[in-house]
Amino acid sequence: MQPSLELLRPVVALVVWTFVMWTWMYVTRIPAIQRSGMKLDPSAPRGEQMASLPAEVRWKADNYNHLFEQPTLFYAVAIVLALVTRGGDTDAMLAWTYVGLRVTHSVFQAKINKIEVRFALFFVSSLVLAAMTVRAVLAVMTAA
Repeated sequence: MQPSLELLRPVVALVVWTFVMWTWMYVTRIPAIQRSGMKLDPSAPRGEQMASLPAEVRWKADNYNHLFEQPTLFYAVAIVLALVTRGGDTDAMLAWTYVGLRVTHSVFQAKINKIEVRFALFFVSSLVLAAMTVRAVLAVMTAA
């Protein structure tokens, strides 16, 4: 059975989005460091120097880091579904919904960062990922 491209497309889309956030992070962080006159100190405790930057700058870096947390589970589950199932409409819809929610979460965190809204977006995306995980468990356990 060929892997489902319909399930691999949202995987690639989220990787591309991670690079968008990487770019946005540095496009805002480097000028902020330059404006502050900060001298980068490798002996400073992790995060101490960046904590002195404006919150709006730090939000992009925070979100970039978040894209290496729960989305790693998404990548694994989506790839399992792509390999084990025929990549049905439900799996693709769930995968694209997860990606859409994570992109929305990123933009919201990077621009506004109201925690209650961020949490709601994270919670709903977690439910979508849980549904994908259940579908992957069932697919793996019933595969011949």
